[in-house]
Amino acid sequence: MKRGHFDKPLMLLIALLVVGGCLIFASAAFGLLARGSTDMSSVVFNHLVLGVGLGLVAMVGFAFFDYRLLRPYAIHIFVLALIGTAAVFVPHLGFSHGGGRRWISIAHISLQPSEGLKLAAILMAAAYFSSMRKQVESFKYGFGGFAAILAAPVLILIAQPDLGTLGVICFSVAAIFFAAGASWKQILASILIGIIALTILAAWRPYVRDRITTFFDPSKGQQSQAYQIKQSLIAVGSGGFTGRGLGQGIQKFTYLPEPMGDSIFAVAGEEMGFIGTVSIVLLFLAFALRGYSIGTRSPDMFGSLLAIGISTYLVVEAFINIAAMLGVAPLTGIPLTFMSQGGSAMLASLAAAGVLLNISRQRRAHSQG
Repeated sequence: MKRGHFDKPLMLLIALLVVGGCLIFASAAFGLLARGSTDMSSVVFNHLVLGVGLGLVAMVGFAFFDYRLLRPYAIHIFVLALIGTAAVFVPHLGFSHGGGRRWISIAHISLQPSEGLKLAAILMAAAYFSSMRKQVESFKYGFGGFAAILAAPVLILIAQPDLGTLGVICFSVAAIFFAAGASWKQILASILIGIIALTILAAWRPYVRDRITTFFDPSKGQQSQAYQIKQSLIAVGSGGFTGRGLGQGIQKFTYLPEPMGDSIFAVAGEEMGFIGTVSIVLLFLAFALRGYSIGTRSPDMFGSLLAIGISTYLVVEAFINIAAMLGVAPLTGIPLTFMSQGGSAMLASLAAAGVLLNISRQRRAHSQG
């Protein structure tokens, strides 16, 4: 088959987000260094070497690997990802941090296996709905398949708990389901069940209720979740229109929690100002539009749904993080795509971007053939 070229606008967007993210991460890292952190070297190694370094290798590998070869193994990859995510409950392998049991430690290197589950769930949903395209409108194969794909991730991620990751998976799989031809009745049923499930979860899990309560009334959680939102808003607000300048931020040295992690957007806001933060949002919007455009012109249904799922995953994750830092959504603890600290998250994001690049290449090859 005649091979096409990679989508240049998509490549440019990925490059801008990754390079920009590394610059902001480097600036935020000085905040951790100034606070006298003893694990600075391991944090930087985990992010830049295991995350960015291996992530770029994975991205290039998937960019040249025909995505269609993944389809027959979607169920196997999904099951392995579920087993890996559940491995956090294995004694002496999984460990807890920040109130959640989401990590495993192998050879003194910490990994968050649920990051791989995001791409695995998208792959599974794309494979299933592309094979059931004529039966999607039936509740048995449409909504039933949608619920079956989400069932195991829901159980495992609620047990950890990791509702941020679960939310990203639900949004991504739902986007695939809707794009595959779900009826309005199925869409409304999905939304209704989601609202009921969240209500039950808030009643069952106090920390979920606390985050929702804090979101609507920040004064009730000044020393917990609301504290992070307050400090984030102070950082973003102090940046003004043009920002203090890259590396010149103050909040990362003092009161801003997780400046390299959840709060890295606040660091960007203080140092790059309104112009910088709007630019970040526009880059992610452009990424989503480009990804969906690639999906609509994919040579096959599987590639189309896969592109839509990946684009939704990478952009929704970013927007949930940004919304939380601006106080317009509850805190979830998920990272800012391509920017926040986290080797596992960066590796998974870049691998997913590689698959999207390959879909763009196959699409161009098909159009040129």
